[in-house]
Amino acid sequence: MSGAGLQIKGVDKFYGPVDYGVHAVKKLSMTIEKGEIVALLGSSGCGKTSTLRMIAGFEAVSRGQISLAGREVHTFAPVKRNVAMAFEGYSLYPPLTVRENIAFALKASRLPQNVVDEKVAYIAKLLEIEDILGRYPSSISGGQQQRASLGRALIRDADLHLLDEPMGQLEPQLRAVLRGRIKHYIKEKGLTAILVTHDQTEANALADRIAVMEGGVLQQFDTPQMIKERPANLFTGTFVGEPPMNVFDASVTVSADTAVFGLNEGVRLEYAVSDFSPAVLAELRNRKKVSLGIRPYAVRRAEGGVPAKVSVSQWLGDQTHIAADFAGGTMVLVEHDRVRLGLGDTIALKLDPHSLHVFDGETGVAVSHGPELA
Repeated sequence: MSGAGLQIKGVDKFYGPVDYGVHAVKKLSMTIEKGEIVALLGSSGCGKTSTLRMIAGFEAVSRGQISLAGREVHTFAPVKRNVAMAFEGYSLYPPLTVRENIAFALKASRLPQNVVDEKVAYIAKLLEIEDILGRYPSSISGGQQQRASLGRALIRDADLHLLDEPMGQLEPQLRAVLRGRIKHYIKEKGLTAILVTHDQTEANALADRIAVMEGGVLQQFDTPQMIKERPANLFTGTFVGEPPMNVFDASVTVSADTAVFGLNEGVRLEYAVSDFSPAVLAELRNRKKVSLGIRPYAVRRAEGGVPAKVSVSQWLGDQTHIAADFAGGTMVLVEHDRVRLGLGDTIALKLDPHSLHVFDGETGVAVSHGPELA
């Protein structure tokens, strides 16, 4: 593979007349480096599959440009783009065996048959489908079809590999094993890949960077760690992370000595101004209303904390998930030890200032994150 990676510049996708139809993708711009794995992550209808189909050439670009390996490809037919694809619908050739389907991708390369056989055997072992190579697509399960389709894409020497929900039909244990193998293979071969998924575990495990999409808009494009620790806005903060981030509406007042967040039902969170950096204090002084977020793993039970009443306590085998009535809403916290709490028990919660995420109360744009606090 030669040249640059993938560049998407100001791409819009309308279904129907431009500016009047359904606006599925809105002014999308992103650069994917050669050899990088990127995940498009979002809920159903967020625009991620439309984006993938425009890159592949199955959907026309309404506005904007797509460049791949130094070529503007958005007007090219799919076959001219040198893109390998594994789509959720499998798209295997019914008259061909699994072996022939995977090898078909190498047909134009004019490789010797023994080299083709060796490559097919390697991919089949990687995906654990050696025992079905002689069978036809109609005689194998959905998960096996999905792995065969994935093998047909990965075996190609293409400028870009597009993987649409590539392991959605697999059982969890196999999926966990294959994630590691596939990432190692992609990195070893220096391939450039885009993964479309709604599964954040898969995105975190496979991707170098994640593009979070919602409503056709790119919300954040960053590493998995940065998206979790410094979400760009309230949507990303609550969408990424399991269990989801706790969020409460709050007023904010900053005096000479304290910063006070006022939540519903009279709950007050009071901190010393020394807990915050000068830049964050300046941001807080400019706002009366904010959304205050904290991840369940960062909530602690501690003497002198804010009282809350337990509504749910579940032991999940390796963690206890506790939900408590707090400030007119529900606060979820996670503990690694087994905790025995009953419905209605009172617990005291401590929210460390270094674990808080503050978002603008109107726009949802991030104001500050724990790591930015002094």
